[in-house]
Amino acid sequence: MVDKAELGHVSVLLKEAIDFLAVQRGGTYIDATVGLGGHSYEIAKRLGARGHLIGLDKDPTALEIARRRLQPPPQGEWPQVSLLQGSFAEIGQRVEAASADGLLADLGVSSLQLDDAARGFSFQAEGALDMRMDPQAELTADQVVNRLDEKSLADVIYEFGEERRSRRIARAIVRSRPIRSTKQLEEVVWAAARSMKHERIHPATRTFQAIRIFVNRELDDLRGLLSEGAAPHVLRPGGRLVIISFHSLEDRIVKDALREGARNGVYRLLTKKPVGATAEEIALNPRSRSTKLRAAERI
Repeated sequence: MVDKAELGHVSVLLKEAIDFLAVQRGGTYIDATVGLGGHSYEIAKRLGARGHLIGLDKDPTALEIARRRLQPPPQGEWPQVSLLQGSFAEIGQRVEAASADGLLADLGVSSLQLDDAARGFSFQAEGALDMRMDPQAELTADQVVNRLDEKSLADVIYEFGEERRSRRIARAIVRSRPIRSTKQLEEVVWAAARSMKHERIHPATRTFQAIRIFVNRELDDLRGLLSEGAAPHVLRPGGRLVIISFHSLEDRIVKDALREGARNGVYRLLTKKPVGATAEEIALNPRSRSTKLRAAERI
């Protein structure tokens, strides 16, 4: 049975990601952010019976949906599929060295998480302040919002949300404590950050992004994935690394890591400039507007 979340999910830059991976029949490929299995399914279709697809995700609910989606079809060859729960920063410990022909990471939050109000990722609906990709993780958005001191909270909002009104927002949050829901937080931030000028995004967007990134250690994990003991460690010579990012903080880390790898003889860059979504894809999936894909080949 197909999950409702699957039906509404659109994998970003799907064709571009598959093209840059250059999937080889019988190869071993890693989807480091398997999510609902959209990219993984397209990889698996190309691998054949001798291939191996390894998928990782922090979110056990996403893994269960992906497991159903990646079941062998009634007809045709299908690869071995291994699904692992955990952070892609741990990939060097969980995958054999120089064993993978390609690695894909589609960063950020998934539609499964955004659309579930109970997870607290979005202010579009009332929900608890959670924001954990891994439900077993210790830190929650509620703890960040209600326990951090004002300066630390402002620093989080500024560093991970690139929000210039961070001090004003942090002050308003501290004065409004306790804050128990996404809608309550949105209202507090909106009142503190709203401007008379028209803004392209909702005034609370950057604050929610910042808290989510901090709760899930997203940038630390990304640096871990790109470090010497992770992605370069598991890719065999000629293996492809493809990273899809959703905001400038992620893209900057990816760009710097790949350029440094190219200087040090680890990678050959396949994208001099990041690849973005087409107008057609943006019309179909507005969330793809900010995406940037970068790719490199292991030397």
